[in-house]
Amino acid sequence: MERNVTLDFVRGIAILGILLLNITAFALPKAAYLNPAWYGDITASDAWTWALLDLFAQVKFLSLFALLFGAGLQMLLPRGKRWIQSRLTLLVLLGFIHGLFFWDGDILLAYGLVGLIAWRMVRDAQSVKGMFNTGVVLYLIGIAVLLVLGGISGTQPNRSWLPDAANVQYESWWRTSGSVMEAVSYRADMLGNALLALGAQYGWQLAGLMLIGAALMRSGWLKGQFSLRHYRRTGALLITVGLLINLPAVIAQWQLGWSFRWCAFFLQAPRELGAPLQAVGYAALAWGFWPQICGYRLVNAIACVGRMALTNYLLQTLICITLFNHFGLFMKFDRLQLLAFVPAVWVVNLLFSLWWLRLFRQGPVEWLWRQLTARASRNALPRTSR
Repeated sequence: MERNVTLDFVRGIAILGILLLNITAFALPKAAYLNPAWYGDITASDAWTWALLDLFAQVKFLSLFALLFGAGLQMLLPRGKRWIQSRLTLLVLLGFIHGLFFWDGDILLAYGLVGLIAWRMVRDAQSVKGMFNTGVVLYLIGIAVLLVLGGISGTQPNRSWLPDAANVQYESWWRTSGSVMEAVSYRADMLGNALLALGAQYGWQLAGLMLIGAALMRSGWLKGQFSLRHYRRTGALLITVGLLINLPAVIAQWQLGWSFRWCAFFLQAPRELGAPLQAVGYAALAWGFWPQICGYRLVNAIACVGRMALTNYLLQTLICITLFNHFGLFMKFDRLQLLAFVPAVWVVNLLFSLWWLRLFRQGPVEWLWRQLTARASRNALPRTSR
């Protein structure tokens, strides 16, 4: 089957864009990911950096990646039940290893677990409209659960929002100087919390996004089968609406000084509501302007990153944990300064992807995943050279 280069490009944008937020999770205490005032105070540069990322990146690229994951489930249906289940089970195992031994911000485990449920819903959907609407309902249920959690939460911030000095010191120690077992123990706790959040709230949203992505693929929308004008107008409209939904919440959080009760729950909801709109809008612009941009070398390089999305996601982890955990750079930079690291990591992703795909047909982790899936599902694959 011929590859959809535009889809690879959009997937590459998602993988590169995720790092804009993940760089904070790699280099600062976990509380800094959502709370810019995690240390009890905030500088102007931190506040403005957080605000701009919240408007244009936070949740948006993760949503885009989830939509594309759902589109991938739709594309895998001809492979059959055993292939898909084996593939997703292996992703769960990889996510578990990644989250336990490398980085507590892993998303692969969540995608694999939810995917094991969502693919059946994709397979059994009788119509594109029905699948799309089901995805929207599931996503809205996740937001509703978030609001309920806000309603029953206390007013005092917990350590995941506003850690005390001892917690910050401990996290810094186990990341940079602690033993392997200490780090694994901490990540195991984080993994348990992430699974609880997945089951209670985030899993609804993730499943919804996957179904929406699958519906967009089945309809032909994610195959570029609509007019350029449609994609351009849709992209501009959805991005604008998403920004208008998110902007008041950003302003409110700033005015409230990132107060726990409001900002950790209620004012997260507008961002979650607008993010899928912006994510689809970003994808729409890629299709709408594809004839104008497809000839650029950078666009081809980003498409190569998308072809090796799993490899590049893991490569970002290896680079960042080496820099911040093992080279002693953890908590040495503020939010704005950390963004200077992002283009450098992007360059590694781009150059490695270009070099590798000149030699082989798939990324190294993608190749291994495919081979293990074939063995696990007992499906014979045609021999292909790497």
